[in-house]
Amino acid sequence: MAELLFYNEPVALNREEHKTMKVNAPKDYGFTRETNSVVLTGIEFAKACRHFPIVFTRNADQVIPVAVLGMRDNENLFVDQDGTWRAGYIPAYIRRYPFVLANRGEDQDEFLICVENSALRKRGGEAIFTKEGEETEYLQNATRFMQEYHQGFLRTAAFGKKLDELGLFQEMNARVTRDDDSSVVLGQFLSVNEDALMKITAQAADELFRAGYLGWIYAHLISMDLFPELARLMNEGPEES
Repeated sequence: MAELLFYNEPVALNREEHKTMKVNAPKDYGFTRETNSVVLTGIEFAKACRHFPIVFTRNADQVIPVAVLGMRDNENLFVDQDGTWRAGYIPAYIRRYPFVLANRGEDQDEFLICVENSALRKRGGEAIFTKEGEETEYLQNATRFMQEYHQGFLRTAAFGKKLDELGLFQEMNARVTRDDDSSVVLGQFLSVNEDALMKITAQAADELFRAGYLGWIYAHLISMDLFPELARLMNEGPEES
């Protein structure tokens, strides 16, 4: 997914310009209401597979896993009218908001810490710099989380590349039927073909095992049984807290 979801105007943090500013982190998840999927890292699969279908999408030369949040465009079935999250797990892609890392020019190993401009405030919220211009503990924790997320994403991208090289992906559609017998179809996505997985060589299987990928694969396969849960949430309609 090339687009940067949720961010309308991310700006690079500057010690001088933002020295006295605070961050008003969202108290609800209403900002996620108009997306039907978000990127997942592999280390999230164990928890995410209990709540969302996990599928793969092809983005340029990468194959990236996403959590399916809705069957239709601009639909998130896991956030209610008051912005309360309705599942027991919140993807890290969402939890990092309103911060995000951006590459510093051509260097892929150096990053700028950015924040959604609308989240900056002069009063109220969390301080991001001390009076002396040093990073607050709040900002340090946010930066650490984003760095860990980035490393997890790189490992996940390598995971997708390996499965693609082994020819393990198949194109699929998902159809769910609502109580009124109407059907909704989620457009083409990729999933692991279990028959193809069973036919890989012992060496390839060993490589997947040693890389820690087998658990991720089976978490993905288990999660595919959750599409009926999306139908149930669609039948319920918007929920108020």
